[in-house]
Amino acid sequence: MMRMPRLVRRIFWDRSANATVVVAFSILSLIGGAGLATDTIQWALTKRQLQRMADSGALAGAFAAAKGSSASSAASTELGRYSLLTLSNTNIETPPGSGSYSGNGKAVRVTLNANKALPFSSMFMSNTPSLQATATAAAVGFGTYCVISLESTTATGVNFSGSSNVTLGCGVSTNSQGTTAVNAGGSSTISASPVSAVGVVPASNNYASGTTLNSYSISQPDPYSAVGLPTGYNCSNQLNVQPSNGNGNQTTRVQNNGNGIQCYRGMDLKGAVTFDPGTYIIDGSTGNGLNVGAGAVVNCTGCTFIFTTTSNDMTTIATARMNGNSTWNVSAPETGTYAGIMMYQDRRAISGTTNFITGDSNSFFQGAVYFPSQEVQFTGNSSMNSKCLQIVARTVTFTGSNYIQNVCPTNSNSKAIAGIQIRLVD
Repeated sequence: MMRMPRLVRRIFWDRSANATVVVAFSILSLIGGAGLATDTIQWALTKRQLQRMADSGALAGAFAAAKGSSASSAASTELGRYSLLTLSNTNIETPPGSGSYSGNGKAVRVTLNANKALPFSSMFMSNTPSLQATATAAAVGFGTYCVISLESTTATGVNFSGSSNVTLGCGVSTNSQGTTAVNAGGSSTISASPVSAVGVVPASNNYASGTTLNSYSISQPDPYSAVGLPTGYNCSNQLNVQPSNGNGNQTTRVQNNGNGIQCYRGMDLKGAVTFDPGTYIIDGSTGNGLNVGAGAVVNCTGCTFIFTTTSNDMTTIATARMNGNSTWNVSAPETGTYAGIMMYQDRRAISGTTNFITGDSNSFFQGAVYFPSQEVQFTGNSSMNSKCLQIVARTVTFTGSNYIQNVCPTNSNSKAIAGIQIRLVD
């Protein structure tokens, strides 16, 4: 009977199996640590994927909103491109209902929820963990531009040619996707900043020191896309102004018809002419546009010249040709439909035609030159007064010495155009 207690004592004090016990507990700890590490990595990866989805959806929505399209539809389409995660909830707000951009019509807020089962933790959890990611994107200010090219192909949008000397108190932007979206060619000298393009703005020694070149920028919207053509008018024959007007008068006065709109089937201006304030339509249906001859002097305060056609043939939409040594003293209206617009061409115009805008040292330009479907070739004079000129066209070419300050009156509707950039803001 004495052996039993001794046996028990020997077993109790035996240390030969301790290593096995320690190893067994160590293996459990290693398994637990590896499982938690795996869960942590998967959790972080899933969170990053979810945040990337939210960011992409918000950016796509804000970009669509900037172009006037459906932000919600664009964001949903972008989110549909991702198949790695199954979303439990999607909320797209435009404008956002909370945050620093709450109520901002140019902002889009995307909130996503997803459930993610973790391989190790799920053995001990009754509910699947839920993740949430939120992103807000908006169109924000990005420089000011007085020259915008709406060219959207790979063709060059803005061309500084020959020995042109261009000084712009503002930026230049083009929607061209080409590898030479902006060309600073020849011996031209360009002082303008920023110079932006959807495609590439090649570096050049022709740019002044300190010029900011922005390749791969977002496309800039048409700033006058909401402005339409006038209606309810009848056209007179071509307006002809000769140097002496045939009767000794030095200046011809052109009046509108009482409602502020007057239409002519072309204008051939070779002498001095003063237009009353209003809207003047140039109908190219008979093959005539605006021709400003050498020596002509054109005056108007508060005028918009509309280039269109009454024909169904869009190739007859009127164009502009201002010859050298002509004087153009015109400012855009400050109120009304065409506030801030000096020249406006019908968007239906066929591309491939160049409009020539020229002024001498006595010229004064204030307002926008808008030819969204055709090229504008601008030939200025270093001493001309173009303190408040904007050019919006399909493509723009500068020749000669152009000095555009764009120092516009603070209360004027003629002003440099604010560029936009889509970025995450919250």
